Amino acid sequence: MNSGWIRADWPAPGGVLAGTTLRGSRFELPAEPQWLNQVHGADVVYAGSPDFDEGPPNADAIVTDKAGVCCAVRTADCLPLLLCSAHGTEIAAVHGGWRGLAAGVIEKTIAAMSTPPGNILAWLGPAISQSAFEVGGEVRAAFLSDDAAAVDAFTVNDRGRWQADLYKLAAQRLTRAGVSRVFGGGLCTHADAERFYSYRRDGETGRMVSFIFRRVWPIGQGSDPSRPTGL
Repeated sequence: MNSGWIRADWPAPGGVLAGTTLRGSRFELPAEPQWLNQVHGADVVYAGSPDFDEGPPNADAIVTDKAGVCCAVRTADCLPLLLCSAHGTEIAAVHGGWRGLAAGVIEKTIAAMSTPPGNILAWLGPAISQSAFEVGGEVRAAFLSDDAAAVDAFTVNDRGRWQADLYKLAAQRLTRAGVSRVFGGGLCTHADAERFYSYRRDGETGRMVSFIFRRVWPIGQGSDPSRPTGL
């Protein structure tokens, strides 16, 4: 990590660059992202598809198998999720607000990838922690109606409302979809005002950018570290 970003702590191939920018950072992204108009839904688009012809599409996840393309999402408490094939040949970025998670944005992104779920790596970027994320009973009900195991991600507080664990909810859905190699988590955007923006803490605020990029490996520089070997 440097002063401008947090590098994703996962065993992605060397040809993949991924992480989250920090509050107020001027960290230069590896390429201009194909931005999404995030709407807290579950729609998934492919980078470079006609969906982008008239500007950022209404979507909350983006997938590509092209080198030189930067997939990114913007968050300030919601969960940023980055996905990568074990060989680094396919990448994705997901905006995981509670509505999108409940609507299946993770499952739909995995289904949109050509990589089998067992060969996908996942990294959970900075999000609001359970202790800071109070929700109503309707949020809990939305998750339990789809998966009874989600009960473990909610704790009742002294006001009779619920503290929701976005990290656990995402990990449960990844596991159920067949993704077992899950990394990251454990940070709290709400608690760390020095490094992170937080909508719940500050109201009007900026956004961090969580990005994933597959490098274009120069000809004559040896084998592309994102390519599988021996195949």
